[in-house]
Amino acid sequence: MFSFQIKAQCPKTFARVGCFHTPHGVVNTPRFMPVGTLGTVKGVSSEQLLATGAEMVLANTFHLHLQPGEEVVDKAGGLHKFMGWDRPILTDSGGFQVFSLSKLNRVNDKGVWFRNPRDGSQIELTPERAIEIQMALGADVVMAFDQCPAYPATENALEIASKRTHLWLERCVNAHKKSNQALFGIVQGGGSSRLREESAKFVSSFDLPGIAIGGVSVGEPVEQIHQVIRKVSQFLPLDRPRYLMGIGTLREMAIAVANGIDLFDCVLPTRLGRHGTALVRGERWNLRNARFRNDHAPLDKTCPCFTCRSHSRAYLHHLVRSEELLGLTLLSLHNISNLLRFTTSMSQAIYDGCFAEDFAPWNNDSPAHYTW
Repeated sequence: MFSFQIKAQCPKTFARVGCFHTPHGVVNTPRFMPVGTLGTVKGVSSEQLLATGAEMVLANTFHLHLQPGEEVVDKAGGLHKFMGWDRPILTDSGGFQVFSLSKLNRVNDKGVWFRNPRDGSQIELTPERAIEIQMALGADVVMAFDQCPAYPATENALEIASKRTHLWLERCVNAHKKSNQALFGIVQGGGSSRLREESAKFVSSFDLPGIAIGGVSVGEPVEQIHQVIRKVSQFLPLDRPRYLMGIGTLREMAIAVANGIDLFDCVLPTRLGRHGTALVRGERWNLRNARFRNDHAPLDKTCPCFTCRSHSRAYLHHLVRSEELLGLTLLSLHNISNLLRFTTSMSQAIYDGCFAEDFAPWNNDSPAHYTW
């Protein structure tokens, strides 16, 4: 039911083009995945999202458990029917909330106890419970429950979190019973080269349908993200999709693809869109700025998205300054399309044999220059 085929490779790097087959369709890699935490990519309908070229979206186990509850989603026929999206879905396990809601939880080897941010009640989330919730939600890909350590952290704290993640992975594998769901393991270890290698080898030993690299983009220097990518990727199986969690910036995605990473997710495009900011060929444009008031050109004349085909910078400026919801939706649509177009361009460059030239340099400190 799940398979991954490599269609093309770059002879000068580890970049590859692949096809990840799921019960709800194929995900062509490398590919950016929009984030829909609560079963919706904020401000964007499923029909609009499909038009951006999105093939797989994310939802979050912890937040859907709080509202509306997995029982409601299950009775609706699963998350696909509940949110009106018939393409692949991935659900995060709630492991990131162990990090992001650290002030509201306590952690031990058994699991995590959260204080509900909505009403103050106690929520127990164990590896078994995280898998049970994800099975009820019915996503195509489900993530193992993990502990994402904060930055900075001592070597001892990183080791405890890494070993706990491994213990929880074993329990997740034993708890997961749905053959039409793919369980992905997660590599942890923070910025420790030793722990990252140990974690990559341990997670790979379970022969799961895919593997993720977690614990990045948590406040560490960007150079550390690059080091983690290069370190971990060499120990992951070549015939499985590799997912870098929480990354959606162009240079970091290019570096990751050059090291054999296939999938990415990030809240960046919709978060920026909701704040009136557009991603335009590697730059961030604040559409509130007065310079756009009489600018009747498309947002990006090279972009084929609905926003760029239908509306001017001046109109988007007007909507944002007027706090009209349409403006935030249009910018979010463009930003999502922008990142999807970038990953698609990398795929084409790999096919054409020019990835190393068009998406370089990535191994030095100078900014990368892209010809997409």
